[in-house]
Amino acid sequence: MTSTTVQHHNPASASLQSRPGPLGRLGHWVTDHARLVLVVWALLIVGLGIFAPRVESSLSGAGWQADGSESVAAREIAREHFGGNASSAIQVVVHSTDGPVTTGAGKKVIAEVTAVLEREPRIAEVVQPTPGGTVSQDGSTAIVLAGAGVDTNEMVRVATDLKGELQDMSVDGVQVNPSGSSLLWSDFNEANLEAMLKSELMSWPVTMGILVLAFGALVAAGLPLLLTLAGLVASAGSLVLITEVVPVSIWAMNFAMMFALALGIDYALFLVVRFRAARMGSGFSARDSVALMMDTAGKAVLLSGATVLVSLSAVMLVPSPSFRSMAGGIMLSVVFVLAATLTLLPVVLFKLDHRINKLALPWVKSGEHRSARFAAWGERLWKRPIAWGLGSLVILLVLAAPIMGLKTAMPSISVLPEDASARIGYDVVQKAFGEGAPGTLQVVVDHADASEATAVLTADNGIAGAMPAVEAGDSSGYDLIQAVPTVDPSDPTLGTTIDRLRTDLPDSAQVGGAAVENLDLKDQLDSSTPVVIGVVLILGFLLLLIALQAPLISLLGTLASLLSTAAAFGVARLIFQDGIGAGLLGFESQGFLDAWAPVFFFAMIFAIAMDYTVFLLASAKEHYEISGDPKEAMIGALAHSGRVIFAAGAVMVAVFFTFALSGPIPPKEMGIVLGVAVLLDAFLVRLVLLPVMLRMTGRAAWYSPAWLTKVLPRITFAHG
Repeated sequence: MTSTTVQHHNPASASLQSRPGPLGRLGHWVTDHARLVLVVWALLIVGLGIFAPRVESSLSGAGWQADGSESVAAREIAREHFGGNASSAIQVVVHSTDGPVTTGAGKKVIAEVTAVLEREPRIAEVVQPTPGGTVSQDGSTAIVLAGAGVDTNEMVRVATDLKGELQDMSVDGVQVNPSGSSLLWSDFNEANLEAMLKSELMSWPVTMGILVLAFGALVAAGLPLLLTLAGLVASAGSLVLITEVVPVSIWAMNFAMMFALALGIDYALFLVVRFRAARMGSGFSARDSVALMMDTAGKAVLLSGATVLVSLSAVMLVPSPSFRSMAGGIMLSVVFVLAATLTLLPVVLFKLDHRINKLALPWVKSGEHRSARFAAWGERLWKRPIAWGLGSLVILLVLAAPIMGLKTAMPSISVLPEDASARIGYDVVQKAFGEGAPGTLQVVVDHADASEATAVLTADNGIAGAMPAVEAGDSSGYDLIQAVPTVDPSDPTLGTTIDRLRTDLPDSAQVGGAAVENLDLKDQLDSSTPVVIGVVLILGFLLLLIALQAPLISLLGTLASLLSTAAAFGVARLIFQDGIGAGLLGFESQGFLDAWAPVFFFAMIFAIAMDYTVFLLASAKEHYEISGDPKEAMIGALAHSGRVIFAAGAVMVAVFFTFALSGPIPPKEMGIVLGVAVLLDAFLVRLVLLPVMLRMTGRAAWYSPAWLTKVLPRITFAHG
């Protein structure tokens, strides 16, 4: 048997006598200090795990705001100088179906509601219903206003703590439903968390089934799940500790759960397959198998993790607390999963050794690393690159085409379940006080300009009515004017009205309110999205360039990732904006995609897409460094990493699509967009289009000018 044939089975076999690289040495170190590593991880998981159960109550529920915007400034002035009568105040809607709400049973209920609110120290002033203002014209509905005495995050907790008790005050003929922005986020977070947990429970058995088929052994299949669980527990505990310093959105944990599960399985799958190939396929010692695994697959995983972190870090450019904490939460979970993959997993593999194949399926060859089927697939692509490449390109472009008509907006009340308190209260207020009443504007203005501001508001055709200006009780010199728009808060024409008012109102006026905060956040997201996308693409390309030392294939890999991302958003437009399949998926189309989707999901999708790019191209580079043959690089990459990419892609698609089956629209959007993106990226881009690109570019794919080679750090995949 020639040396070339040996290399087909294990490209790194010739390198065992050479000195391991940095990651190989790390592999040796963790196996030599296995007990220490296990003790440190046990302490870490137990120590942080103590805090993990508190994650739901500790993390904050709001933060969806544009820092530095006019609406946020107006809210803080209203909270500080007007008894907490800000957008984050709680509106307790009391509705009577049996006579006027301010008499009889209704009067008694209002008194009980007031007593509960006044006992809560986090609530500022409690304002009784006032005729002509917060009592409807027919007298059937009244609003008790609970002023915000704490910040928006804490007000969501107040809403969560009080809503059950307040709703229980309903009696025959009188219904009590707390509502408003804080209740909306409380109800939404509750529904979202329930959906997330339900999806997690659904995804684990599906994931386990796919992993058993991929690994062929129960013990090996269970390792990725245990590894991911360790990373999740540690990151959950860390998030609880971080909230002591800075508020962290509950969404950070929701997204981290999903992302860590998908990535952790990906990374473990890649390493375990490589370990088994070295240990059971080539017969290396357990210690050397770990070193070889780390120097090849471990290096790819480290670079992949770095790409994910770089992509998500770009979201930090959006000056909004919720976005920054979500990105930070996911990055933290990725760091823990990455650390567990590169330290804990090697030790577990070393300790289990041959027992990793316990409970194996009868047809499994545990040491088989080079897949004959994917090698044959590579040969097929090599022979007919144009047909296969054009076919996949056309499919991706057709799916991406609808992105041209994509519309975005902040979510409407329809994202909440119909029985949610905030949604019931919203509907009652709208019916009793007018279409725009749930989106009442709050205009803060200098006392001297109050009359002019009132006149402008009263004359504007987008305003149904304005209440008299209220002067601040302190010496701040502010007046507060509340105005009801003519349209529902989710109506796009409200944005036109706000723009007009900001032009016509006196210079001292600041326009706020929950609906305006949403509009300001959308404007900020619209302006941040191109910047974030640009930064992600540039950083992604540079990281690939450093990893592969080859400009052309690094550029093509980046562009291919962009193509699958565009196709995923094209599909998202058809489903969520046009409502195709809405009935099947069990949601009510809003006629748009939620405004955070382009910037946040782009970073997440691109991170995952580059994950697969690194896996495939690192394997191709490894083969090219050994053989110098472009054909062996392409076919060898598919033969050695195709099966892993296929299995990892199937796991990710299963994980993401389970999130599309339950809960409010945003988790559905996330599940569908990410699931479609992985489906297209793993199976069309990585297993068809990118190999075709390697075929078409040949040696040019791996060419690097001498000056660039001198500048870049030396990274090689062909030896330890």
